[in-house]
Amino acid sequence: MSTLPAVDIAHLAHRYGEHSAISDLSLSVASGEIFAILGPNGSGKTTLFRVLSTLIPVQQGDVRVLGYDLRREADAIRAQLGVVFQAPSVDKKLTVMENVVFHGRLYGLAGRELRTRADEMLMRLGLADRKRDLVEKLSGGLRRRVELAKGMLHRPRLFLLDEPSTGLDPGARSDVWQYLKQVRDETGVTVVLTTHLLDEAQVADRIAIMHRGQLAALDTPAALQSAVGGDAITIRTGTPDFLAGEIDQRFNVPAKVVDGSVRLELPNGHEWIPKLVEAFPDRVESINLGKPTLEDVFIHFTGHRFWSDGNAESDHEGTKGTKGKR
Repeated sequence: MSTLPAVDIAHLAHRYGEHSAISDLSLSVASGEIFAILGPNGSGKTTLFRVLSTLIPVQQGDVRVLGYDLRREADAIRAQLGVVFQAPSVDKKLTVMENVVFHGRLYGLAGRELRTRADEMLMRLGLADRKRDLVEKLSGGLRRRVELAKGMLHRPRLFLLDEPSTGLDPGARSDVWQYLKQVRDETGVTVVLTTHLLDEAQVADRIAIMHRGQLAALDTPAALQSAVGGDAITIRTGTPDFLAGEIDQRFNVPAKVVDGSVRLELPNGHEWIPKLVEAFPDRVESINLGKPTLEDVFIHFTGHRFWSDGNAESDHEGTKGTKGKR
């Protein structure tokens, strides 16, 4: 496995007119890892995907992909990329095998080698018995498998996926992740994907959390959850600002107001529940305790809930028919 980063981004910025979709973004993706770019609508993750997949040029900053400069060597990068877009790219009127073979020809594959690779990919993805079926007759999960077969047919070094679980039921999503882990382990391919699904990002080796075009946090799922610093306590109250101030003053612990609720991050949270209820019986409407999740991580680093109104701003990165699905 190469020690050279598969992706190396330094001070990347991208604007759509007056709107900043990405601002001073720097990160690296190690060769051979599964790397998730997690963020709600308006976070900039789809713009980043488009830059990495060479669909839009680098406006500001430096990006190297597989050791190549994205500004000057985009053609060399494309030859070693596998890409699965959020919007389906299969031809419904062709069979499964016809879709895969056509894609292979675009990458210069032909003859026996193309047929052998196509059969291999369809077998690996459980599509061998459906290769003569028209794609329009397949379920959403099976169509997504055809997309994966196309993307990996030419044996890319970097596999980019934009919201790979879009439209899939939990079983099909699990199958996609099982395949991604399998192909990474067998071939050493680097997998970079965007997602707005917290549980999906949890399975990645590392997660980059994006918020309003900036990198909010970057680490392994376990390390990110450990950074929260204890259990998450959420208190519903009619006077959140007042209660947060009272908790801070009485117990000398930081309390934040997040979307109208008071939030604390404390070790041994179960010991604090009776203290808080006893101290403010008339203020506490309800109180919840939970172990840190990626939602808690997002709140910890950004001060906003993952799906709050403050994260719903358009980032001008959607495509027709996909608004609200990122």
